[in-house]
Amino acid sequence: MLMNRFFKFAFSKLNGVKVYALVGRSGTGKSYHSKLVAAKYRIDLIIDDGLLIRGDKIVAGHSAKRDPNFISAVRTAVFDDDEHRDQVMNALQKEKYKKILIIGTSEKMIGKITKRLELPPAEKIIHIEDIASPEEIETAMRIRFTEGKHVIPVPSIEITRSYPQIVYDSMKILKKNSPPGKKQSYEKTIVRPEFSRPDKEEISEEAITQMVKHSIGDYDPVIKVKKARGVKNSDSTYSIYVTLQLPVRHYMSTTISDLQEYITECLEKYGGILLKNVTIEIEEWG
Repeated sequence: MLMNRFFKFAFSKLNGVKVYALVGRSGTGKSYHSKLVAAKYRIDLIIDDGLLIRGDKIVAGHSAKRDPNFISAVRTAVFDDDEHRDQVMNALQKEKYKKILIIGTSEKMIGKITKRLELPPAEKIIHIEDIASPEEIETAMRIRFTEGKHVIPVPSIEITRSYPQIVYDSMKILKKNSPPGKKQSYEKTIVRPEFSRPDKEEISEEAITQMVKHSIGDYDPVIKVKKARGVKNSDSTYSIYVTLQLPVRHYMSTTISDLQEYITECLEKYGGILLKNVTIEIEEWG
């Protein structure tokens, strides 16, 4: 099995497959800009929130945006389920492509996806701040966290076939530098997933604890969550306070700020909440 994976990886390298990554915080407009990035670099395939996309078609996978809760959405996005992963890997082996774009909230997430799908590491990482203005990012985040709207970079007819319950609207994005008189555009689908409903009640402490535990367990399984609570601020953002337990002899290979950033990425993307700050207290034991 390990040898087979080695040969698959070597095969992709020999065939010149190049992985691109589009990285940015949740709600900053990555899916919105993905087709423009793909066109600019002549990228054949896109991986976005559990879906493998070519042009206007969903080739394989299923969308994390249809999942009913935080944990299942996280697992879908990084292909944690073997059946889901195998389906997309089989599709990749059948597709003819030289370039693939993976969309994620962090370089760590991109690394998880490439490892799970046995793709080469990303050779070019594009940050959303490189291609979108501060005003565009601010508008995208406001829409995400006040209205709960997400974007999937395929026409609505593709989404309606499988997930009609989450489709909210559609939009067209004009392609830059289109020939005169031949304006080209891409259609994208606006969805409102169950896990980011804007009308949901204040998130319970139990739910916040569960989300933090899952995030920490995924980040470093040795670290334990003793306590987690969230305070909803007047601007509808949350402040999260976490107490972690760390074995005395355990070396944490990252900084507290990295851990704060990772918790923020996970809770914003799949918890459907906007965080103002994450405060971490660490207790040693053992």
